[in-house]
Amino acid sequence: MILPQNNKLPITRFAGVFNNTTATYKFYWFVSLLDIVVKERKTKISFWEIIAGMVAESWYPIHYFKLSFGKSDSLYDQSLALQQELNITIDADKERIKRSLLDSIENGRVRSLLRVFTLNVPYRFLSPWITYTTDREVIASSQRYENNCLYALNGETIELNPIWNDYLMEHYGILRDFSFWNLAIFLQKRNPNVPDVPSKLIKPIQRDSLTKQRKFWDSYIETVGSIRCIYTNNVLVVRGYDLDHFIPWSFVSHNLLWNLLPADSSINSSKSNNLPPLDIYLKPYAKLHHEALKTLYPMKPNNNLFEDYLTVYDSVPELIRLSDNDFCNVFQKTFSPMAQIAENMGFKYWIR
Repeated sequence: MILPQNNKLPITRFAGVFNNTTATYKFYWFVSLLDIVVKERKTKISFWEIIAGMVAESWYPIHYFKLSFGKSDSLYDQSLALQQELNITIDADKERIKRSLLDSIENGRVRSLLRVFTLNVPYRFLSPWITYTTDREVIASSQRYENNCLYALNGETIELNPIWNDYLMEHYGILRDFSFWNLAIFLQKRNPNVPDVPSKLIKPIQRDSLTKQRKFWDSYIETVGSIRCIYTNNVLVVRGYDLDHFIPWSFVSHNLLWNLLPADSSINSSKSNNLPPLDIYLKPYAKLHHEALKTLYPMKPNNNLFEDYLTVYDSVPELIRLSDNDFCNVFQKTFSPMAQIAENMGFKYWIR
């Protein structure tokens, strides 16, 4: 990704801020700093405010999507400890997280957990402009704005170099995308088996509608009269159920039909982001999908939703013709690796 050019600024140096990165700190440090400069119009900013923004920005991928940040990254562990200390919900709004942290900054435990990010990040971020020797020498060089560096360091405060202000304001969106593009590359290497890492870097404004998927299951229920919830055995009727992501949406990050099933309305809140025990629920889950396909495919084979099943089997008609046992084996091969990876990431199994 190429940054906008400016003849008066050392853009080449700026473009190298994420080179040779071994942790996520620089990505989140810059995004937090950028938001404060552009949205709050501040040019003198405390380390603590930037660090609170770092934690808030990384909250959702850590707590909700459970992405691995790598063994050398303290942001993950510190964030988990802060969540326990302050009892902030895993899907809390970013501004609320930041405010909770700043309001608790005099709390010795909170301050200790955040202090680790004051030790190296503010200094090492300037490495494209200032060769790191010691913190003291970096501070002195930054205060001269050596090589037109981005900011000067003064105690636990940074002061934006005025020559960068207009550039950050004008290209805010591109610079934020540049940071997340590099962050996505960094995290994909550390989460090679996790689907759709880029979409898990920020909290979605809203989830995609499940209207089409609900119409599919409504049609099946209307055709057969009623079905039973595989979790509760309660009878489900049209408009009398919730759609459940069998493997949590926070892991799969998609709404493909083969991972959705009508369930008793009480289940979504209790199952939440937990994994279903496959030894209990996979067989009835697969059987219901198989029956729905056998019933609805002959009625409307051109329904685009059937294409969702092509990600688990080469041909929908051939998938339908499988025996119940062979159909279940297809789902077993699909869901078992996903569940194992999710478990390794920290997703828990649901216990009713």
